[in-house]
Amino acid sequence: MNKRSFITMLAAAALAVVTGGSTMAETTKSTAAGAKTGHAEINGVKYYYEIRGEGEPLLLLHGGLGSIDMFGPVLPALSKGRQVIAVDLYGHGRTALTERKMSLVDMGDDMAGLLKTLGYGKIDAMGYSMGAGVAFRLAVQHPDAVRRLVLVSAGFAQDGFYPEMLPMQAQVGAAMAEMMKPTPMYQAYAAVAPKVEDFPKLLDRMGEMMRTPYDWADDVRTLKMPVMLVYGDSDMYRPEHIVKFYQLLGGGLKDAGWMRETMSQNRLAIIPNRTHYDVFFAPELAAMALPFLNGETKVKTWDEQVKAAQ
Repeated sequence: MNKRSFITMLAAAALAVVTGGSTMAETTKSTAAGAKTGHAEINGVKYYYEIRGEGEPLLLLHGGLGSIDMFGPVLPALSKGRQVIAVDLYGHGRTALTERKMSLVDMGDDMAGLLKTLGYGKIDAMGYSMGAGVAFRLAVQHPDAVRRLVLVSAGFAQDGFYPEMLPMQAQVGAAMAEMMKPTPMYQAYAAVAPKVEDFPKLLDRMGEMMRTPYDWADDVRTLKMPVMLVYGDSDMYRPEHIVKFYQLLGGGLKDAGWMRETMSQNRLAIIPNRTHYDVFFAPELAAMALPFLNGETKVKTWDEQVKAAQ
């Protein structure tokens, strides 16, 4: 495998998957950046979290082989007027692996337990790639916990990827660990992981999860809360899949009407000049997501615009 193919496979592996706990949370502390940090044991996993800002709570979940830190460029905007609860997902960042498998369904339950442990009721949730998958499962399995949902660069079924991505994902496993050591992904992991030697195990767990077929179309149809889908215009998901996802949510099925009377409550956003691997830190992401999360959906109709100009 040449270097270019390997890096492509690595990126696909790291970021591709959409794919009752303890009541004891450790005492939090303030970091230099103003965040409160801590660990909470949920269903046998000691989750690391950071809380920033004040206001309506927003659960923020990162992509595969990443951590909270990957949202660094957009965190200030998201936490301005919001209380952001960012979590290092199972086996990622400062949250260690256990003997448990990697499962979006399990992590969805874990997030519900974590929110309860931290004293939150209903929250908004936003996730990228694998984190979007976890946020999606949280909303499906615990709908009363989620007010609004933003899914960034996520699919609802395995066939949503471009076909050439699937063989690459199938190769993910511990055998890649040594080759990955020079990459920023490994170096970021090694800088914060409780047990750096678990990296090969993490790759095995990720590979196992990505090789497992899934199709959650029926689950998409159950979502009642407002949902926003966000993608880069050069994302790793096929455009047909993106449109189908939006249609399953009730969007894109008919004209919205002169007065927006048949417009869906859900939204689809495409960020230009962005791919799956850089959409999560696009400045436009917060600018698009926050008005939706804040319920700022009212815009002037054509009639209102004409009257305002008179």
